[in-house]
Amino acid sequence: MSDSEPNAESGPDIDPDGEPTPVPIADPELGADARTRVEALLADGRLADGPEVRRFEAEFAAYCNADEAVATANGTAALHATLEAIGLEEGDAVITSPFSFVASANAIRLAGGKPVFADIDPETYTLAPAEVERVLGERDDIVGILPVHLYGLPAAMPALCDLAAEHDLFVVEDACQAHGAKIDGRRVGQFGDAACFSFYPTKNMTSGEGGMIVTDRDDIADRAASYVDHGRQADGTDGYDHAALGHNYRMTSIAAAIGRAQLERLPEFNRARRENAAYYDERLADLPLETPTEPAGTRHVYHQYTIRTAERDALKATLSERDVGTGIYYETPIHRQPAYETVSTAAARLPRAERAAQEVLSVPVHPGLSKRDRRTVVETVRDHFATQ
Repeated sequence: MSDSEPNAESGPDIDPDGEPTPVPIADPELGADARTRVEALLADGRLADGPEVRRFEAEFAAYCNADEAVATANGTAALHATLEAIGLEEGDAVITSPFSFVASANAIRLAGGKPVFADIDPETYTLAPAEVERVLGERDDIVGILPVHLYGLPAAMPALCDLAAEHDLFVVEDACQAHGAKIDGRRVGQFGDAACFSFYPTKNMTSGEGGMIVTDRDDIADRAASYVDHGRQADGTDGYDHAALGHNYRMTSIAAAIGRAQLERLPEFNRARRENAAYYDERLADLPLETPTEPAGTRHVYHQYTIRTAERDALKATLSERDVGTGIYYETPIHRQPAYETVSTAAARLPRAERAAQEVLSVPVHPGLSKRDRRTVVETVRDHFATQ
């Protein structure tokens, strides 16, 4: 629904049967332009990797102010291909966050490395530089840092990059949730040796499925482009000659067509998310919960609007009763996942990440929210605490 519709603040959305309309946690919006571009590709017949993908790569690289971009099948493929391209070797240790979607640590393992977890900043939920420095002081096998820009907020990249430079480490940004987020006016994707994005349907922009690697390093771009295409030469001149081991991690032309249309709308989408977040910030400020932080110099793009309260489960139940969608990102830290029981740092005590996992709750912040949707979210949260 549009914010401009009459009486948009008059009450909860009601469907024709008189029931309140659910407020979903995500609501991807493709638009007519994306449909038109896909239909043109269907008529053309070039559906796999091709010119449309190259155009998307060029446009996304320009958006990130990066020299090169390599499109991939999804964000996990982008992370894995980047680590392969950067030269991660069997047993190499990489510091990353325990409080993230598991793909960030999985990619390290898939490339033969060992994830080493450092605890998070309790306000930003991203890697705490002091904790990274502590790990570096305890180990001599670290070769890189993989920070995660979580919920749309950039990690503390200047401090992390300083540590990386001091210890001669590579830096790969997991920017899968942070399209367009900034630090001191610079978009994420410009701080590390490379950065990886996801275009899953719930992200700030989508291509249905898809991912992207951006970098200023030609060697990483060339190796990644080869790796995602079964080890062929990146320029596509070697036909069925495969110079190296690789995967089929290619993006389809259909995904690229959707992604190009979405990229044009990304500033609009991010503005709407920030407006929705500001609405919540103002109206939830007096409640006994923590709202998202935006440290000085950063620009949050609110992939998620994540609040924090010791009453998380009860609040989630109240919101569910009123058909307001929620998400817990992430209920189990990575080092506590069953798949990580054999990882050397699985037994580490990471109290900040573990406590956050018990208290965080994300509420709808996507661009499709109407003013009445936002009001429903706020009223439900306020009603919950009023009855406690």
